Amino acid sequence: MPIFAVREGMVVLDDTEREVGTVTAIQPPGTDARPDAPAGVAEHLMGGGYVRIDGSGFLTNDVYVAGDQIEDVDDGVVSLRVRYDDLYRAAD
Repeated sequence: MPIFAVREGMVVLDDTEREVGTVTAIQPPGTDARPDAPAGVAEHLMGGGYVRIDGSGFLTNDVYVAGDQIEDVDDGVVSLRVRYDDLYRAAD
């Protein structure tokens, strides 16, 4: 699973190679650490593991990447299999 290769500070790119932000936290599959996300979404993230991304840009919320949304991790870059708009927004 690519999530095990993710480290804090890595740059994250969506499937269009748009920079999403940088990794601020990683939680492995089956974690008990509940993300700031709505019910249902939070349980999905916890079950498969997740990565919290510090969003880039002014007024951008942090987002969560589910473990199954990670395509590859290579040379300090996390590549996603989804677009930025398909990521889960962190609650304010």
